Amino acid sequence: MADLSFINNNRYSDSERELVKRALVMAEKAHAGQKRLSGEEFITHPIAVAEYLYNLNFDSASIITALLHDTLEDADITNETITKNFGADIAFLVEGLTKLKKINYQSNISDKSKNEYIQTLKKMFFAMAEDVRVILIKLADRLHNMQTVQYLPPIDRQRIAFETLEIYAPIAARLGMGDLKGQLEDLAFQYAYPTEYTWLKRKIKEKHKDLARYLERTKPVVERHLTDADIPIISIHSRAKHLYSLYQKLLHKDMNLNKIYDIVAMRIIVPDIKSCYEALGVIHAHYTPLPGLIKDYIALPKPNGYQSLHTTIFCEKGKIMEIQIRTPEMQNHNENGIASHWAYSEGDKKNIKADTQELGWINRLKEFLADVGTEESFSALKIDFFKNRIFVFTPKGDVEDLPEGATPIDFAYAIHSDLGHAIRGAKVNGKMATIDTNLKNGDVVEIIKGKGKDLKPSLDWLKIVRTAQARHHIKSHLALTRANRKS
Repeated sequence: MADLSFINNNRYSDSERELVKRALVMAEKAHAGQKRLSGEEFITHPIAVAEYLYNLNFDSASIITALLHDTLEDADITNETITKNFGADIAFLVEGLTKLKKINYQSNISDKSKNEYIQTLKKMFFAMAEDVRVILIKLADRLHNMQTVQYLPPIDRQRIAFETLEIYAPIAARLGMGDLKGQLEDLAFQYAYPTEYTWLKRKIKEKHKDLARYLERTKPVVERHLTDADIPIISIHSRAKHLYSLYQKLLHKDMNLNKIYDIVAMRIIVPDIKSCYEALGVIHAHYTPLPGLIKDYIALPKPNGYQSLHTTIFCEKGKIMEIQIRTPEMQNHNENGIASHWAYSEGDKKNIKADTQELGWINRLKEFLADVGTEESFSALKIDFFKNRIFVFTPKGDVEDLPEGATPIDFAYAIHSDLGHAIRGAKVNGKMATIDTNLKNGDVVEIIKGKGKDLKPSLDWLKIVRTAQARHHIKSHLALTRANRKS
């Protein structure tokens, strides 16, 4: 039998461990004689996926699914066989993963292929809405495949790399899985953009060393300041920015590394929220912060749940450094997102449905894919759901999750189509604003409605709005108005 020594016998019950072993036996038989392009036995792949999930404290059902996830398509095993041996829950997960086997993303494809692509995405998000473990296991599967993608032909390497950057890494980001997102992006970067990857790898090498050395010299000084102020410290360490994330930032900074202050950042872990703010105060008492670069993601988390305090400070000899302050719980969530909720507990583990605020976007995406046409969904998908997000508040404190660059019109339509049709102005943070204003994270928006009963959207709004939801409602209302005129 293949090696499953990574499984700690104290975590799962005897019956669960027995099912895991049985799943491994079934997977070994199903994949007997099969090889990966690397020359390794195929069984090494499902085991690697299972190990990754195990290290994130996933339940035994997820481990079993990981071991069996290729058996329905690549072997003579049926859904009924899996149901009989492991139950309906695991059969559902395995079947869900089988349906997501091939997304076949390409940047320039025919309308027919676009339709097939959208249909596959629909399957993915319908499955996610039922049980988010489907996509979490799929992401682990993609990570291991990206770690061995060098054995594929160049054209397949590039296609899979783009697919990873355009679909899987953004999903990991939306689920708050920062560590996985960074790994997927960096693995894909070198194959999607080889010239840019080589350039940045060369440029960053010496800078990383210099910054890391400087941070190590600064660390004991910062630690002493915090200790003198009786701030409890769990750890202080450095973190290097992921390469692809750095490249994306450089695109907005004239490709000038000297304009990036968080290439290497100092990360301070303290026991509780009170200590986070106290530590920030101590640091600002000894170092001058750069104006506009103090970020409180504890009071106002990012849409994917990310929490931390960020400050960028002037240090000795004109050096500039970013410091991040957070608790261990924040660190765990920032790295592992929704997966951090899967710490194993006794008893049956319930599937996580997309009904919390953290996962509500999955249901919205499912509805979006069901309602709008193929061409529109294909072009708007990345903008609406896979790009950076912002939280915007109503005057009553209700939150709307919107794509970066959204306008008050988008905000109004996100609340209700009638409010969208009626918008004639807006107040942003208490001040009058135009309806084409780009909203920012944390803005409080009040919609000013027009007077009268029969308020209609303007055709010009289609040039302004950012979300497919707003565009869909505007087009539908205008089409209905034209139809009524003809009749």
